Amino acid sequence: MKLKRILFATVPLDGHFSPLTGLAIHLKQLGHDVRWYVGGHYGARVTKLGLVHYPSVKAPVINQENMDELFPERKKIKNPIARARFDVKHTFLSPIPGYVDDLVKVHEEWPFDLIVYDLACLGALFVQELLAIKGVAVGVLPLFESELNLPSDDPEQNVLARSVVRWAKRAKIHFQFNMIMKPCSVLFNELRARYGLPQEPGFMFDAVFRNASLYLQSGVPGFDYPHRKLSPNVRFVGPLLPNKPNAKASFAQADTTLKYKRVILATQGTFERNVEKIIVPTLEAYKNDPETMVIVTTGGSGTGALRQRYPQTHFLIEDFIDYDAVMPYASVYVTNGGYGGVMLALQHRLPIVVAGVYEGKDDIAARVQFNGVGIDLKTETPGAAQIRRAVATVLSDHKYRRQAQQLSEEFKSYPANQIASRYIGELV
Repeated sequence: MKLKRILFATVPLDGHFSPLTGLAIHLKQLGHDVRWYVGGHYGARVTKLGLVHYPSVKAPVINQENMDELFPERKKIKNPIARARFDVKHTFLSPIPGYVDDLVKVHEEWPFDLIVYDLACLGALFVQELLAIKGVAVGVLPLFESELNLPSDDPEQNVLARSVVRWAKRAKIHFQFNMIMKPCSVLFNELRARYGLPQEPGFMFDAVFRNASLYLQSGVPGFDYPHRKLSPNVRFVGPLLPNKPNAKASFAQADTTLKYKRVILATQGTFERNVEKIIVPTLEAYKNDPETMVIVTTGGSGTGALRQRYPQTHFLIEDFIDYDAVMPYASVYVTNGGYGGVMLALQHRLPIVVAGVYEGKDDIAARVQFNGVGIDLKTETPGAAQIRRAVATVLSDHKYRRQAQQLSEEFKSYPANQIASRYIGELV
């Protein structure tokens, strides 16, 4: 592989930034000049990685820390599709001109050969086309589906059932993408016209599949729905995860976990700051069960208050815990459906209980259930009894752990950074 100047560009959201850090460092270790464009406090994290950081100047910083302050009306939107439309418009579309200006300026200062961007950093897609350079998009969420890329039928269903399900899928996707999300696609094309770029048909994110030189999908085919047809640009590369130091972290409470019948690891990730959604009902479910240890990671939301509210000795409540260190001691993973956490849980053969609806988490939850590795509670706000029942089910029915173990073996066969860098090498 010829050594290149590679710019990473991501929106300032943890689930879009962190998964790419391992790949960036791997490419740097191969000898490439790797730098990173991102806004907000992520600049300090880029510098800590030993990479040159380009901050956002004209692009606004919109993330979990200020979203409710910037858009107070967002909290009132309960329909998941309407919420998705709002988020896409304000978080990913409206900032495109700022991203374009910033990235063009970076290129004038440091003419990069290749830009690697998360699928939501649409300004990077524009710049790839405007500057006629190679661009690699990275799927940090499950593979999107459009009407051109439907999941295949369930072979266990009879012909009539398969026909009905196929029709229902097409109708649902047409309604979501071509009606509910149409204003977003219209705005996307208005922005493209501003820069003299050709119009894109259908759902706007399909343009990423079509126009990126390469689309690297984080994950493995086994966790995806079986598809009849994929874009020729798509490559599954295995789980792209945050960069880890060479020395594996140890879990300080490892010996403590051995005293309990079961250990539950629960999280809402970093984006969801309302601890009442999953963390509180999980703690409520087991506050009077001293045989169950509950380990909670809050992402920095209300940790001190939760410790005061739940002083039980069988609870461990922390801002952050290294999942690689703690998951070997866990029995089950309770989550709102963050993609990186779900993949890491599967690597550790953990059955999963998911309660998530917004920000595409309903899609991740549905895949968890479809693949038989856990239970989708189909709600954003599960009750304590609901969580307790689901945990009991995935622990007592060994099929969930067997399926998780099967996927774990598939994950092992995909060394993500090596595979991704090989595809990038073939491109440049």
